[in-house]
Amino acid sequence: MSVSRARQIDEVDYVIVGAGSAGCVLASRLSESGTDAVAVLEYGGTDIGPFIQMPAALSYPMNMRRYDWGYRTEPEAHIGGRRLAAPRGKVLGGSSSINGLVYVRGHPMDFDGWAEAGAEGWAWRDVEPYFRKLENVEGADPAIRGTDGPMHITRPAQSHPLDQAFMSAAEQAGFARTEDYNGHVQEGFGPMEQTIWRGRRWSTANAYLKPAKDRENLSVHRGLASHILFEGDRAVGVEFVRGGERRVLRARKEVIVSASAFNSPKLLMLSGIGPAADLAHLGIPLRADRPGVGANLQDHLEVYLQMACTRPITLRRYMNPLSKGLAGLQWMLSQTGIGASNHFETAGFVRVMPDADYPDAQYHFLPAAIRYDGSQPARTHGFQAHIGPTRSKSRGRVRLRTADPYAAPHIHFNYMSEPSDWEAFRACIRLTREIFSQKAFEPYSGGELMPGPDCSSDEDIDRFVASEVESAYHPCGTCRIGSEDDRMAVVDPECRVIGVEGLRVVDSSVFPNVTNGNINGPTIMLAEKTADHIRGLARAERRPESAVA
Repeated sequence: MSVSRARQIDEVDYVIVGAGSAGCVLASRLSESGTDAVAVLEYGGTDIGPFIQMPAALSYPMNMRRYDWGYRTEPEAHIGGRRLAAPRGKVLGGSSSINGLVYVRGHPMDFDGWAEAGAEGWAWRDVEPYFRKLENVEGADPAIRGTDGPMHITRPAQSHPLDQAFMSAAEQAGFARTEDYNGHVQEGFGPMEQTIWRGRRWSTANAYLKPAKDRENLSVHRGLASHILFEGDRAVGVEFVRGGERRVLRARKEVIVSASAFNSPKLLMLSGIGPAADLAHLGIPLRADRPGVGANLQDHLEVYLQMACTRPITLRRYMNPLSKGLAGLQWMLSQTGIGASNHFETAGFVRVMPDADYPDAQYHFLPAAIRYDGSQPARTHGFQAHIGPTRSKSRGRVRLRTADPYAAPHIHFNYMSEPSDWEAFRACIRLTREIFSQKAFEPYSGGELMPGPDCSSDEDIDRFVASEVESAYHPCGTCRIGSEDDRMAVVDPECRVIGVEGLRVVDSSVFPNVTNGNINGPTIMLAEKTADHIRGLARAERRPESAVA
């Protein structure tokens, strides 16, 4: 499809596809000098409204087609052929506008592993300054954490008695406390940091895009990117569709794809960059044979271990229509009350496998017994721990179904395909039971609701995991960073697509390996660092090797 068949609406220096966790950062940073014109293309609409901005409403936007792409996996053979939800944000702020509002940097050894895997310049000492650059953590030590960045990050008070009981029970089970898992010591239990400020969700749209929106050199356009335009081997723009009309945004300098771990490889493949045989099968002319496009798909899985609560103190008391309405009204009037928290206020990072050299499982605690998407609340007061391994070896792939840009991609994670995944989940469940059996829970525990006391053998636990395991919604890896001589790498260490010019991918799809925890923080860091590469600025001052554990 040639440029001449579509209407050109603008020519700028940089075209960014996707106003998500990374795209909003790039839009702000690339336009802040006032010298470069930047256009952002986003298919979704506004993020205004309580479903997104009220932290406690987090289960709603990820289940609304207005805000979510609505993707699902292919049947996953190792978990009984189930198709799992695979939400990604389709709205300003992207997935930072629909996620669980949890902020985790990841472990330093994650990033050292990136560098060892070919992502030169992405070791911990390279990325740590960019975490500090993005952060605004109230009351933090500026030698360790950022205190004046765009992303406001709060530490909850953990005032709920069940959060306090969980902390005490973890200590009674032999685990340490960590006051800041994003500081010197990740391992242990402590307050779970939240991307919330003054009672509102603090997405990258709020932190980066909206403060920059009035700049004359920044524009935001709505439409579905259909493919990247090239002149020779150089990307020169993006064609997109809006209202049935094909339009073009031209780029004098670069096209930057920040469309998610699903849609970034999809757009590359629609544009002829990907596995040659797959593209030929769909009749897509080959631009660059990159077999790694769509490969290396990774995620975190988790299960909920739910307990009945003998006291009526859980969030269940707010789950009736009247209480929800009153909580919503209080939040809209003052941004306070139960609506101002995501209620994931306690975290844990632990080792569950005997050969783990740093934490390999993550806890979220919730003073309610309810699914992450808000469905199937327990018929009684309860509480739960979300637990899952963080370093699965299972790998999947994103493929095109057709050459139609409106078609959802084929998403297959190949979940639980490695024997070590099953071993890790067994260990996670048994460890959680040990924590819940401690004396600190005696005043509250009414017995195990799920999986239930009859689920005890390895076979029982495996059946439970196969039927109940869910995604933690941390997809990444499908356009991974690597060296130019690595056939499976898609982008080089400055996130430039290998084999063409003027094109980058900047989002979680370039992660070589999933980080130890929620991935929104590392995605924002990635965009901050890549913005400096794009502008040719000296990288932020490298920190000396630290003793982070």
